[in-house]
Amino acid sequence: MALGVSLVVAVLVIGQIVEKSFASGNALGYNVIIGAKGGRLDLLLNTVYYLNRPIENIPWEYYQEFLHAGQRSDHKNGKYSDDVDIAIPVCLGDVVGEAGQYRVVGTTPELFSQLLHSTFSSGENFKTPDFTTAVVGAEVAKHMGFKVGDSFSPAHGVGGEKHMPFKIVGILDRTSTPVDRAAYVNMEGFFLIPDHAKGHVEEVHKPGEKEEPDEILKTPLPEDQREVTSVLIRTASIGGAPPELVAPDLVKHVNKEFVAQAIEPIKEITVLTNTFVRPMQWILLILTVLIVIVAGVGIMVSIYNSMSERRHEIAVMRALGAHRGKIMMIVLTESIMLALGGGLLGWVAGHLLVGAAAPVITDYTGVAVNFLQFVPTAELILIPGLIVLASLAGYMPAVSAYRTDVGRALTATP
Repeated sequence: MALGVSLVVAVLVIGQIVEKSFASGNALGYNVIIGAKGGRLDLLLNTVYYLNRPIENIPWEYYQEFLHAGQRSDHKNGKYSDDVDIAIPVCLGDVVGEAGQYRVVGTTPELFSQLLHSTFSSGENFKTPDFTTAVVGAEVAKHMGFKVGDSFSPAHGVGGEKHMPFKIVGILDRTSTPVDRAAYVNMEGFFLIPDHAKGHVEEVHKPGEKEEPDEILKTPLPEDQREVTSVLIRTASIGGAPPELVAPDLVKHVNKEFVAQAIEPIKEITVLTNTFVRPMQWILLILTVLIVIVAGVGIMVSIYNSMSERRHEIAVMRALGAHRGKIMMIVLTESIMLALGGGLLGWVAGHLLVGAAAPVITDYTGVAVNFLQFVPTAELILIPGLIVLASLAGYMPAVSAYRTDVGRALTATP
């Protein structure tokens, strides 16, 4: 019973953690993602959760279609700028860490100052002119031991060659969102990493040129050699309408073209949760409940088999004046106490199990977990549920005790 209940508790708590992890993508400040044509789920996972390999890039010119005149080099409004409040470019492809477990994200400082409104546990946001600076999430800083002033070199995949270093100027506060599990570098420096530009950086700065390395790192990559992996967009409020009402129209227009696709992350997260996460939770929960039911059957068999050895005791109690109903209640109480005792042990063991697994869970989900992580509604149902199960399990032994023939039981014992 303790084993079954501990598994039920663990499944409930971990299921809540997984849901919270996916739901954290709902609160990141943007309501549309633009990316290359391909799987909608792929775009969601690699852009929001950094869990999948990035798909193809989209042209820099197309990204500029979402910018206002003041943000473009030609000072003209982009085709979709009227529908856009903020558009933040994202460049993916590199990793950091011995096992390559953390994604390196090339972006602009506006991601933190305007879109996420991030706060820093130490340091500050990077600035656009400082090409080789970076900001790291709380989980990356903790596990890599990073401090402000340290440097790291991104690599092209696990075991790949490491390239130019980026100096950490800020460490973000923990948010329990995917933001904690990434290292963010200045997009201008990201473009200057070898292989990150169309035709490679070497074609921009040929060996015969007299530029020093420091000068090269202060020279932005030409726009015709730039690409971005995706664009995070917060739509504008048009005519007093909330941004959420503008998003579907923007998504429809982008998806009509052949250059890129647009998704609404909140809708995709809901589909992902309802299609995969919750059904899996229910399957695991049903399996663990079946273990508890089997444990209840074990209690029933154990008590029922003990009735033949206890008939003399029952007969003595009856002879001393105990009613049949009282004997039946004693057996039922025994069954309930066994179930509740095992249930209490299992409840404690389940939370201890989650507490022991907390570091691993936090690494993979970004959600902070501890021993006192509860699912109040579901866990409170365990108590009446165990009482009902124990009552059913104890019913047959109780009926057997109720029907004990006093005379035969007393004479059958030497």
